Amino acid sequence: AEYSILTIMAYDRYVAICKPLHYGTLLGSRACASMAAAAWGTGLLYSLLHTANTFSLPLCQGNAINQFFCEIPQILKLSCSKSYLREVELIVVSVLVFFGCFVFIVVSYVQIFRAVLRMPSEQGRHKAFSTCLPHLAVLSLLVSSAFFSYLKPPSLSSPYLDLVVSFLYSVIPPTLNPVIYSMRNQELKDALWKLMTKCIWKAMNCPSLSIRDS
Repeated sequence: AEYSILTIMAYDRYVAICKPLHYGTLLGSRACASMAAAAWGTGLLYSLLHTANTFSLPLCQGNAINQFFCEIPQILKLSCSKSYLREVELIVVSVLVFFGCFVFIVVSYVQIFRAVLRMPSEQGRHKAFSTCLPHLAVLSLLVSSAFFSYLKPPSLSSPYLDLVVSFLYSVIPPTLNPVIYSMRNQELKDALWKLMTKCIWKAMNCPSLSIRDS
């Protein structure tokens, strides 16, 4: 569902920058509600299909996996039946859908960058790029960690590394989303700057205090 929403957000950026006069028509409240419902519905259906398939697999190597949650590749390693091929086929279909969304996002951003580079105003280009940067940051974090998790060579696979990578793509992106998307908020920037200045000032003054005390 999160990746579907990121795909929809790429389309939102494309319409806002490349077709601003048609934004209200193409992305009205009804269109946004429909796309959000489709994204969450797709995620729910995807989860139900995988859950039904994986729970129907007979396990012959115990039922304990070294993960934070029941990740599909780890469960398939415990299966001893050829029925796991159904789950593999479902994963292949999911990868194709994922790749299709990825191509759509890349094409959208190619059009966005072409439109931005044609803007005569430097301020307009800066504003357009700042609109896209939070989305690109979240997307890059999610895609890079997921690609590394599922496409890394077997020689790099280890229980500890699998735990770290699964934590990265399942916990870190949702946690950082509010922070990244709020970085355009001037009040948040001012608060972060004050906090960083205060921490740096304390760090610089702590050694002098310890020398005086000694």
